[in-house]
Amino acid sequence: MKIIVTGSGGLLGREVVRVFQKEYDVIELPHNRLDISDWGQVREVLLNNPPDMVVNCAAYTAVDKAEEDIEKANLTNGLGVRNLALVCRELGIPLVHISTDYVFSGEKREPWGIFDRREPVNAYGYSKYLGERYLETISPQYYLVRTSWLFGSGGPNFVASILNAASKQPELRVVNDQVGCPTYAVHLAEGILELVKTGAFGVYHITNQGGVSWYELARFIIQEARLDVAIVPVSSAEFPRPARRPRNSILDPFPLRETIGRLLPPWQDAVSEYLQDFKSKGGC
Repeated sequence: MKIIVTGSGGLLGREVVRVFQKEYDVIELPHNRLDISDWGQVREVLLNNPPDMVVNCAAYTAVDKAEEDIEKANLTNGLGVRNLALVCRELGIPLVHISTDYVFSGEKREPWGIFDRREPVNAYGYSKYLGERYLETISPQYYLVRTSWLFGSGGPNFVASILNAASKQPELRVVNDQVGCPTYAVHLAEGILELVKTGAFGVYHITNQGGVSWYELARFIIQEARLDVAIVPVSSAEFPRPARRPRNSILDPFPLRETIGRLLPPWQDAVSEYLQDFKSKGGC
């Protein structure tokens, strides 16, 4: 099989390429080779070298910046998905699209199910919601994969930010009233590979197991890295950001286990694995 991976230069895209290359012929299309918001370019690239499947890792991910750059976010996260879905339908091939917990409001106490009502509370979340709607109304063969709190090598993420800040400051203030599921890009890419092998199209939530607050996650990172830094809990009101964040981003994994036979490892194991990799590359 020949697989095209869009956004292959990003944090998740790199891991998807690495994992999928073990079994498939992978064509890497970073942003400088394919701008998915350009309809003409998408048709030309995909029709000139038709793949058997497209995995879309291309995304506008600057959550706060999206509040003032709404059009750009909507072009990439919304219209870009439309473009890919239309060409994939024309070619008769599946499209794998990566979405986010931010399509939900965060106002529910229980974990979010795959078909819960989507009510994004910020511009980034709305742009990802647009992409989901285009996907599900255009493409007859799709895997819609929502994930959350992504971290890993090759891109900015919360774990790396905490380690970087801890090397410069004796005390870190971290919000304690937002909860979610940290997700290691390596584990997510492996889960996506297992999913596409099943041929079971649909909507899935793929995250590492367990929910945690940003504050609790930061404490765990510091403890695992054996750093002498104080972590101080603060409320979201004390740490204002341009984009409002959902309070509860925990995603219910059903029916992932029922489809691929397992869930991803607990988030604690994922963070520990990432830290070992980080350390082996000269970090900490």
